[in-house]
Amino acid sequence: MKFFAIALLVSLTYTTYAQDAVLVFSRTKGYRHASIGAGKVAIMKMGQENKFRVDTTEDANAFTYDNLKKYKAVVFLSTTGNVLDTVQQQAFEQYIKKGGGYMGIHAAADTEYDWPWYNQLCGAYFLSHPKQQDAEVEVIDKKHPSTKGLPDRWKRFDEWYSYKKIVDGPTVLAKLDEKTYTGGANGDNHPIAWYRKFDGGRAFYTGMGHTDAAYVEPLFVEHLLGGLRWTMGKAK
Repeated sequence: MKFFAIALLVSLTYTTYAQDAVLVFSRTKGYRHASIGAGKVAIMKMGQENKFRVDTTEDANAFTYDNLKKYKAVVFLSTTGNVLDTVQQQAFEQYIKKGGGYMGIHAAADTEYDWPWYNQLCGAYFLSHPKQQDAEVEVIDKKHPSTKGLPDRWKRFDEWYSYKKIVDGPTVLAKLDEKTYTGGANGDNHPIAWYRKFDGGRAFYTGMGHTDAAYVEPLFVEHLLGGLRWTMGKAK
């Protein structure tokens, strides 16, 4: 009986851990960001410190509904180009419609330009960027777990994306102040991080995260972790 109780406890512990898992997807069919490796390491460290499993893949064959349903969230880590075929897209749509989570980081907006549903999920498509430089991020919603620990004005170095096909619906968490850097193309309304509930699931996107240094920057890591926890349904 004692052995059975221990075995049951182990089984329950494993089941709980398996449910708290995320998949980091970083396939590229265009420009490849050197910081993908640093991003994977940072997210795996988050998992270790916060007791959720992190699986990483660049294999689009992972996008079957039976596989995706194992994960609380799928992170598109600086993906580029058309990374999924039609069947894989359908599986991902089904996953979101069943309550799954999507988190897009940086070049996730430079992905799947011919898939309108993805535009709605991500929230915008990449338009352009100037040279990497310092800029100020205006944090406009500090109630979300991804921004509650950030300063009202956050000066940092990154590659600052401008966007096209910005969709209605997401709640903008932070904007770029284009007066604080050169080369912005969205004017006074330049979102850089946002979230929404979409098509049965959850979607969070941040345009930051181009450099290796970002993934050891305490405030940016805190921003990512808060966004990921919300996307997983672990934080409100």
